[in-house]
Amino acid sequence: MKVDYIIVGMGLAGIAFSKKLLAENKTFVVFENESQHSSVVAGGMYNPVVLKRFTPVWDASPQLKIALPFYSELENSLQAHYNHSLPIHRIFKSVQEQNNWFVACDKPLMQDYMLPVVGKDKNPGIISDFGYGKLINTGRIDTKSLLKDYRTFLMDKNLIKMETFIYDALEHFKEGISYKGISASKIVFCEGFGMLQNPWFKDLPMQEAKGELITIHAPELKADYLIKAAVFVMPIGNDLYKVGATFNWKDKTNAPTLPGKEELLMKLDMFLTCPYEIVDHVAGIRPTVKDRRPLVGVHATYKNCAILNGLGTRGVMIAPQAANQLYDCLEYNTPIPSDVCISRFKS
Repeated sequence: MKVDYIIVGMGLAGIAFSKKLLAENKTFVVFENESQHSSVVAGGMYNPVVLKRFTPVWDASPQLKIALPFYSELENSLQAHYNHSLPIHRIFKSVQEQNNWFVACDKPLMQDYMLPVVGKDKNPGIISDFGYGKLINTGRIDTKSLLKDYRTFLMDKNLIKMETFIYDALEHFKEGISYKGISASKIVFCEGFGMLQNPWFKDLPMQEAKGELITIHAPELKADYLIKAAVFVMPIGNDLYKVGATFNWKDKTNAPTLPGKEELLMKLDMFLTCPYEIVDHVAGIRPTVKDRRPLVGVHATYKNCAILNGLGTRGVMIAPQAANQLYDCLEYNTPIPSDVCISRFKS
């Protein structure tokens, strides 16, 4: 079997890169063992504002210009709906936060998203003594459904092998690589937290963070917007809401924990007063990097071996842009921007 590319991993990074290959009429095969859960359990929000400090998210505008058409094209090709427009209500904790909001609203990068008013939430199930700030032109991507549908699409075309990739079986040659009878020009690793086992990229400085979310059923809440306070509460339909998320830098398992659930419930009960029932609890390891930038690039020695990883908490925004950057590098020798290229970690 001969293909242009082998892709290892099929989360958001793998989807973005493989979709780029399809658009460029490149052939490929994917290896996926379902060991990484971060894309499946992700909240999937796209929002260009850091809600803690009311500052712009790094490179958000260029990312969204690529990401929103990207998901629209996936919806058309897979005949499904993944992009859900969703305003955000950021609950204020003080008058000082109200003032900071108005200062941020005056900045040119924020004017398309932040409304210069203090909203008064009339929802009896929400405590918001100082009101809230409203963000528009934001939303969520249903990453769980997208991943499921896209993997089915690849299976139907015989483009994915649901098995663990064996590093020792990969052979490097000047003109390409070979793996278990498959010859390819290049291989791209999109493994998330699994990168730490990868012999070619394991030394990159990933600071993986476990995140836990719960899903609640709250029939009386009736919120058609995302609520952001100590945690976020995201409507997903049928009176169900995702609540998250935790950050745990020590636990490296995908298993939900009692302390994680208790933390979420403690923070949720600080501002939510209506009754609710927990119906799900999930966890995953976020592939984050110390400088909060993705890992994009080519191995220093093995030039046919590349990585697309480290998407962190904003993977739905970053993945399409980063996939384009890596593809252009591999196909046209276009330099990868220095703030995302793995060469920034050379000693």
